[in-house]
Amino acid sequence: MIYLDHAATTPMAEQVAASMQPYFAKNYGNASTIYEFGEKSRQAVEHARTVIAHSLHARPNEIYFTAGGSESDNWALKGTAEAYRSRGRHVITTQIEHHAVLHTCKYLEEQGYEVTYLPVDAQGFVNLQQLEASIRPDTVLISVMFANNEIGTMEPIAQIGRIARRHEVLFHTDAVQAYGQVPINVDFYHIDLLSASGHKFYGPKGTGFLYIRDGVKTASFIHGGGQEQGRRAGTENVPGIVGIGTAAEIAMRTMSERIYRETRLRDWMIREISTRIPGVWLNGDRYARLPNNVNFSFEEIEGETLLLLLDAKDICASAASACSTGSAEPSHVLTAIGRKPQLAFGTLRMTLGEATTWEEVRVAVDAVEENVKLLREVARME
Repeated sequence: MIYLDHAATTPMAEQVAASMQPYFAKNYGNASTIYEFGEKSRQAVEHARTVIAHSLHARPNEIYFTAGGSESDNWALKGTAEAYRSRGRHVITTQIEHHAVLHTCKYLEEQGYEVTYLPVDAQGFVNLQQLEASIRPDTVLISVMFANNEIGTMEPIAQIGRIARRHEVLFHTDAVQAYGQVPINVDFYHIDLLSASGHKFYGPKGTGFLYIRDGVKTASFIHGGGQEQGRRAGTENVPGIVGIGTAAEIAMRTMSERIYRETRLRDWMIREISTRIPGVWLNGDRYARLPNNVNFSFEEIEGETLLLLLDAKDICASAASACSTGSAEPSHVLTAIGRKPQLAFGTLRMTLGEATTWEEVRVAVDAVEENVKLLREVARME
C-alpha cells in the first residue's frame, strides 16, 4: 500500500505506542490523586505538558490537554466568546477554516454573536488590510488557521498576530495541520490560543491540546472537576497524554529532516503532474504551503472516481478533507479560492509522510497520469 493521506491521519509511531503501554494496565493510577502510585501518572502527564510547551516556546501552565483538535477549536472559540462577552460579541474568521471552527462560529451566531467571514484570494491567503478593517470596538477574537488542511496554504500568521495585538484583540489559530510539521513560536507569532491534534503528527487518536496564553480568560469547557487547572474536568487520559507528548518530542527532533525530505518530494510531484498532465490546476500557493501537501484539480474528471481507481492500485489519497468526504457540495475551501463546482469536484489531495519514498511518489504520479487520461477518454466517449 502507498499511503498518501497523512493530512487525514498518520500512523502512530512505534516509540509512541511503546511509551503509552505501561499506563494502560501497570501504571494505571489516577493522576489527580495524592498517593505515590497516582503520582507516577501525574508526573508522566506533567512531563508531556512540559515537552509540548517547550515545542511552542510556551510555559507548561499554558498547555491544556483535550480529546482532539475539534474540541480544542470549540473550546477556544466558545470559551473565549463567553469569557469576554461583556467586552463585545464580534468574532472574525475566514471562509476556509476547518468545520470545527466554522460550525462553532455558526453556533455563536445562534447565541447572539456576530461573525465576519473573511474571503481569501486565489491562493488561499487572507487579505491583511481587509482583516484589520474588519476589527470593531466589540471584536473579541480573531481565528485564522495556521495552514489549510485541504490546499496546504500557510497564512501570514505573524502579521495577523501583530494586527490583533495592536488592536488588543485575542488571536486564535487552528494549527492542527501545522503543529509538528513546521516550527511554531507562539511569542513570535503573537498567538493567544492554539489548537492541535495528536493523530496528525504520529500520535494517538483522541488526543489534542489547547495552548492558552497566560492571562487569557476562557470559560471552562467541561464542568465537574478540577483537572487542567479547573478549566476542563474529567479524569486525565494518561496513556493518550503520554503518547501525544512522545509524538511531540519526536516531531521536534525530526522536523528539519522531514521538512527537507517532504518538500523535495512535494515539489517533484507538483512539477511532474503540472508538466505531464494537461488541464490541471494547483490548489494553494506554490511555495507558502505545508511541506507535505499536493493538491490538484483536474478538468473533465470526477475526483472520487479517480480515488477509486487509485485505491484499486493500493494508493490511498483523498478528494477533500477527511471531514467532508461524501458531501454532495463542493469543498468550501475550493469554492472560496474561485474553483467552479465542476473543477472542484475533480480534485485530488495527496499528503506525504515521514516514510514516503521516492519510488512511492513515482508510482503515484504515474498512476494519476494514467487514470486521469483514462477517465477523460471515457468521458469523451459518452
